[in-house]
Amino acid sequence: MITQSFLHRATLVLVALFLSVAAYAQEATPPEAPSTVQATYVEPSSTRMLQPGEKVGQLFTRNTKQDYVLQRLTQRTYWFQRQYYGTIFYVGDKGVLLFDPLDGRGEHIRTAIAAVTKLPITAIAYSHDHADHVGDAKGFVEAATKAGFALRIIASKATADKMTFLKSAHPKPTETVPWPRGSFKFEGLTVELHGFERAAHADDHGVWLMVGEKVAHLPDHLNPDQPPFWAFAGSENFVYYEANLEQLAKLDWTYLNGSHGNVGAKADVEFYRAFLSDLKQAVGKALGEVVWGTGVDAAKVNAHTPFLPAWVNAVAKNATAALRPKYGSYYGFDAATPRNAEMVAMAMFSYR
Repeated sequence: MITQSFLHRATLVLVALFLSVAAYAQEATPPEAPSTVQATYVEPSSTRMLQPGEKVGQLFTRNTKQDYVLQRLTQRTYWFQRQYYGTIFYVGDKGVLLFDPLDGRGEHIRTAIAAVTKLPITAIAYSHDHADHVGDAKGFVEAATKAGFALRIIASKATADKMTFLKSAHPKPTETVPWPRGSFKFEGLTVELHGFERAAHADDHGVWLMVGEKVAHLPDHLNPDQPPFWAFAGSENFVYYEANLEQLAKLDWTYLNGSHGNVGAKADVEFYRAFLSDLKQAVGKALGEVVWGTGVDAAKVNAHTPFLPAWVNAVAKNATAALRPKYGSYYGFDAATPRNAEMVAMAMFSYR
């Protein structure tokens, strides 16, 4: 069983990691990577709504040098990002609905919301039970209590059950939405749950769709304007990854918050489809070309254990090299693609 102390230490490591990246990037910032979808880059604005085909410009640099980035998506929905973690919030007539009280970023989220409305945050919704996305929930509960009201905490039944099983230290949901399909109301807004019955990232992973706003909230799956992040954004497997992507593509949305990366659009889904097709083709070719035993001196080992990881590593390097001429200039390609290729290789090796 994963203990809460272990999860706490892991969260601190992640926060320290992102802070160190930010500190380093302030000292040396190379030119930003080109857009994967030929987006038009604009200055972020809390008043001007983002138009189709536009994305926030200089996002990597802004994450290293600004307290946060705030962009208006619709009349009532805003996109927030700090140190490479993003979320969205909806301004109603009486209060604000926040998706994911991001770990270590609660104070800045409250500041960003206060910059566009005086209304209180009256509800939060958990996307999935990962501490980096819901870790500051306690602060929002305390703020609501201090203001004299009870905060609504909304989660899918899958997330609520998982939190119970893991004895989560995060505030428990006050209401749950049926899994895998259900919905909840926030003032005049309907928010639909489209849970993945076979999820790649985590077993309680799914899409929150803001009907009418046409805004989708799906952290840790698609990193807009980037190739897939390392380990497909920390996914537990690749086996169901493409099916999850196709489920997302079928939903009626204009804007996507993937949490990491820029504001998403349907063009980002098309880029991922093309990239994944090329990645699988490169991995498949490498599986047939890389000889079993590559990377291991058989005369110097006394166990069979090194052979599979060494072979998969060699396959991944081969596939990454094959993709580099087409994709190598894009954001984080060399850091992410070898691990992603390893996951694809194991999936293709295991399921035929």
